[in-house]
Amino acid sequence: MTGRLSRLSLRANAKINLYLEITANRADGYHELVMVMQSVDLFDRIEIHSIGTDAIRVHCDHPQVPNDRTNLAYRAAELMQQKYPEFGGVEISIDKHIPIGAGMAGGSSNAAAVLVGLDRLWDLGLTQPELWELGAQLGSDVPFCISGGTALATGRGEVISPLPRLDGLAFAICKPRHLSVSTVWAYQTFRSNNLLATSPVRDRSQSSQMLAAIATSHDPHNDSSPIRIGRLLYNDLERVVLPAHPEIATLKASLQAEETLGVLMSGSGSAVFAIAADLAQAKRIADSIASENLDVWVATSQFNGIST
Repeated sequence: MTGRLSRLSLRANAKINLYLEITANRADGYHELVMVMQSVDLFDRIEIHSIGTDAIRVHCDHPQVPNDRTNLAYRAAELMQQKYPEFGGVEISIDKHIPIGAGMAGGSSNAAAVLVGLDRLWDLGLTQPELWELGAQLGSDVPFCISGGTALATGRGEVISPLPRLDGLAFAICKPRHLSVSTVWAYQTFRSNNLLATSPVRDRSQSSQMLAAIATSHDPHNDSSPIRIGRLLYNDLERVVLPAHPEIATLKASLQAEETLGVLMSGSGSAVFAIAADLAQAKRIADSIASENLDVWVATSQFNGIST
């Protein structure tokens, strides 16, 4: 094992949901989902290095990020250590930029970075499906965060089917500064309110239309694909979150008043994004919407989830 790396720095990209439809309740408490996920260049920096003991240590500069087993990055290291105990302990430092409780997979991307990082540090040679299988044990978004890019996620979110890359999409992303939303609460409330019975998209094949729009995104004779994607944005969890959190509903309405291709809440919120015609327009939207009560970012689509 001489020559094996002892330290690695990784970039863990956030994600947004271009489409999220809940299609069934599962007996295990999860839900059957159809999601289109997209990586964006808002990212955390994850530093991983081997240490001379069997300990797992996590450090983060954000006061709301735990350093114990409740942190998904810690649990990712623990899972790998249990599977490969001969490699000892690790120290993980998280430079946090992805907002917490925003529906942008910050914790999941950190866990994905640890899985990918330890695979490289320990020279395990795991395949992407093997990493996906490990990630699914930690959380439904972790498999997508491992590979990133543009993908269809089904099952409870852990079954990943890569889609044609959406290059150059520009986003203005906004989040009420002091508001986070619990993913568990959002899904449980959706189920308890029996919102499956009144789906507004089930009979419209909207997910198929979204996949078709993405499939034609590289057609040089079709410059309307981003416009179609913007019109087909959909998130079932808005039906729960927006009534419960008027600030998010107000934020979405404010973005819709701007010149955008489409606006949607990401995941379970509280972040809301607008697709812009280009990066300059995304910056104009961000400047227009900015206030002391909002965190605002400008981002572009990315083709991977974890990179060096």
